[in-house]
Parts: sequence; structure tokens; C-alpha cells
Amino acid sequence: MNASPCASRRLFFALWPDEALREVLAAHVCRRLPRRLGRSVPTAHLHITLLFLGNVPATRVSCIEEAGARADAPPFEIVLDRLGYWPRPRVFWVGPSHSPAALFQLVGSLRRALEPCGLTLDGRPFQAHMTLLRKVARPPARKIDITPVSWQVSDFALVESCPVEGGVRYRPLHVWPLAAAGGGGEAGR
Repeated sequence: MNASPCASRRLFFALWPDEALREVLAAHVCRRLPRRLGRSVPTAHLHITLLFLGNVPATRVSCIEEAGARADAPPFEIVLDRLGYWPRPRVFWVGPSHSPAALFQLVGSLRRALEPCGLTLDGRPFQAHMTLLRKVARPPARKIDITPVSWQVSDFALVESCPVEGGVRYRPLHVWPLAAAGGGGEAGR
């Protein structure tokens, strides 16, 4: 694993869009949101969190990397076609109306693979979503129409959240392919 420039290791597993998908999301979803609704998430930070790990001791990072390599799920398609708002974290998001079984398989596989790492994971049920806006006081007064965005998911990433002046920077540390016949991905980049 690459040495981290961050003082703490705040990590999460995520579906990490490529540049082409980020451009489609910006054109068909992000630009349709009212500008004064909240603070926009930078396009380079758009992702779907699979499992948030939080601040992780350096002694557990290699276990987490090994867990990522053992995760088992086939590639799948996810269609981002639904906007939503959660008042408590004050976020506006886009997500799928229907989450494919392979997505839940991936999350479950990661949870099982992480058991030997001794981490305390959030026990709430997984709900696929991509945060678009933060610090949203209330949802928009009118319905916002978006063009559904189809995402052919073929890999997932271990991402580090690094504090920087004015916010955070996300940095993918490893990317593992989803295996067409299962079996997890051994390659990282």
C-alpha cells in the first residue's frame, strides 16, 4: 500500500466512478440541482460508500487490504434514477430505485472478510446512495427531474479521506475487480 500523506487513516470501501461516468453524472444530475440548496460535493468525490471503516489504526490496514482482495461478487449494473433527502445528516443524494442483489452480495462479502480485522462496523442496513449536496436545510420545494444514469460496476475501491483546508480530499488506495464468476479480485491498482 502507498504511504499515506494523512496523519490519520480514515478509510471506507466504495464504488468509485471513472471519469466518464463522473462527467455523465455532472451533466445529467448535478447541474439540475438548485445552486442555493446546499454545498455541492465536488464531482471528483462522487462515490457510493459500501462500508465506512472510520479511523483505522495502522496495524489493521493490511488486514483491511486483505479483506478487499477476498471480497466476492459479480459485476453488476446500478441505475441512479432517484433523488432523496435525509434531514438528520442534511444531505441530498441520488440512488437506485432498485439495488441489484450483487451489490448486497458485495457489501455482505466485505463485512465477512473484515471480521478478522476486529473493526466495529455500522450495523444499519445498507442503502445505496451517492451524496450530491451537504448542509441542505430542507429539500427543494419542487420535484427535480433527472435523466437516469446507468453504471456498469466492475470494481470497488478502498478510499482514504484526508482532511485538507476547507474540507476533505478522497484518495483511492486500492481498486479490486469484481469477478465474473465470483472469487474476489486479487489485483489492486
